[in-house]
Amino acid sequence: MADRFNETMKFEPPKEKSVMITGIIKSVYEALEKKGYDPKNQIIGYILSGDPTYITSHDNARNLIRQIDRDELLEELLDCYLETRVK
Repeated sequence: MADRFNETMKFEPPKEKSVMITGIIKSVYEALEKKGYDPKNQIIGYILSGDPTYITSHDNARNLIRQIDRDELLEELLDCYLETRVK
């Protein structure tokens, strides 16, 4: 039993969470685009500041993005970037 505490545990978030976050990002992106905003700049503004007013309320985008912790949002974006650019 004591040996168990000497090993490093690996945490992997459930895949369903990643799929949910991806869907929310896509919906928010589309809503921002529909309203004429630059989605990349607006999402970056939200991530850096935490201010939800960077995200339009159109199509419920502001409420959707607030369902995700900003750290999780950043992690998902980094994962997607690494998957497409590094691997």
